[in-house]
Amino acid sequence: MSQPLHDWNLDPKAAIALQRRLASCVELEDRLAPVRHLAGVDIGFEAGGEVTRAAVVVLEWPSLGVVEEVVHREPTRMPYIPGLLSFRELPAALAAFGKLSIRPELVMVDGQGIAHPRRLGVASHLGLWLDLPSIGVAKSRLCGRHGEPGPERGDWVPLLDGRGEQQETIGVVLRSRQGVKPIFVSPGHRISLPTALDWVIQCLGRTKLPEPTRLADRLASRRIASHHS
Repeated sequence: MSQPLHDWNLDPKAAIALQRRLASCVELEDRLAPVRHLAGVDIGFEAGGEVTRAAVVVLEWPSLGVVEEVVHREPTRMPYIPGLLSFRELPAALAAFGKLSIRPELVMVDGQGIAHPRRLGVASHLGLWLDLPSIGVAKSRLCGRHGEPGPERGDWVPLLDGRGEQQETIGVVLRSRQGVKPIFVSPGHRISLPTALDWVIQCLGRTKLPEPTRLADRLASRRIASHHS
């Protein structure tokens, strides 16, 4: 585990200021070690939002076989505030990573990377904290605008934000499976957008989501069922 970046006990105004500061630390160039293991992360809530649940699955590359999985639950620390989701979700995710015996070289998160109003979604925030390359893979758009990607698997269009000279490409909208709604891919930290997109496409199986986040989501769902049985 890397050195703590900051305290979690922040009011919304302080959290927003911290996001802006941390966003300037995000690296959008490739700085990856050779990938032998990659992790998928899914973070959700139980008990009416009172409990945060983080599921982490570590896969061997290139087989994508599961070699380790962890689910961690803890009391939720912050209420739901749009744009500040990482402050609500990350304490549990960091605790889950702390239980792993294998440190992955790449992390794929169910959520946004820089495709966030202040360019610090959960994948970027987690990548900074762990000092690991990270990719955001989201099922819905948080900000930006885009056209419709083509109908075939692998078709994509840029996700754009801002206007004129201020316009930025903050991610891509990817048709990950023919005939289904696209997913939103954005770099988190220590990775470029083209490389992030390439990794997501390489990790696609037979379903809409890339295998790392699909398996993390499945692990979380399975543990919810056993938790309540």
